[in-house]
Amino acid sequence: MSEADCPAAPVFDDAFRDRLDALFQWRRDVRHFRRDPVPEPVLDHMLSVTCSTPSVGLSQPWRFMRVDAQTRRLAVRNEFMQRNAEALAAQTVSDSTAYARLKLAGLDDAPHHIAVFCDPDPAQGRGLGRMTMPETVQWSAVMAIHSFWLAAQAHNVGLGWVSILDPSHMASLLDADPHWRFMAYLCVGYPEEENRIPELERRGWEQRAPARHHWLRR
Repeated sequence: MSEADCPAAPVFDDAFRDRLDALFQWRRDVRHFRRDPVPEPVLDHMLSVTCSTPSVGLSQPWRFMRVDAQTRRLAVRNEFMQRNAEALAAQTVSDSTAYARLKLAGLDDAPHHIAVFCDPDPAQGRGLGRMTMPETVQWSAVMAIHSFWLAAQAHNVGLGWVSILDPSHMASLLDADPHWRFMAYLCVGYPEEENRIPELERRGWEQRAPARHHWLRR
C-alpha cells in the first residue's frame, strides 16, 4: 500500500476521550452471566479487533480457542473445583466463607468460554525484539486479552477471567498444542447486572488504592 492510499489518521476529540474513559471505568471482571448467547457477528468482531493488538516483532503469539464442547467445559469445571477447594483450604477460617461466596467463575452460566494460549516461540516476527526479553511474547498475549476485554465491554458484553486453574493441565484438557503456554480461561456473555464498582470491592474483599499511590518518580 502506498502512502497515498493510506487513510488519514482520525482526530480524537474530548467527547471521544470521555467515552473512552467511561469504557475503562466500566470494564469489570464479571462473575454472573445471563445465558442468552452473544450473536456470532459480535463475537467475530470482538476477536477481529483483538488481533490488531500490538505485539513484539509483530509476532501475534496469542491463540484464542473457543471451548464449545460440553465434555471440555465439564473437564475445565472439574479442574476449577479441585483448585478452588485447594484455595479455600489455604484461606484463614474467617475468610473461607467470604471467599466461597464470591463465586469466582461464571463457568456454569456464561454462554461462551474462550481459552487463551501463547505460542512461546512463534515463527511469525522472526524473533525480533525477543533476544534479551523473550517474555515479551507472553506480555503481547496479555495485551491481546486486555484488548478483547475492552472490545467486549464496548459491545456491553461481560468477561470473567478464571485464574484458579493449573496451567500445566489446560493444554491436555483442551487438546491444544503442548508447546503453547496457557494464559487465561475467559467466560464471556451478557452480565446479569452492570456496576462501576468491582464486585470484590462491593463485597468488602479488597479496596482499590488511589491511582497516585502507584505512581513513582526518580
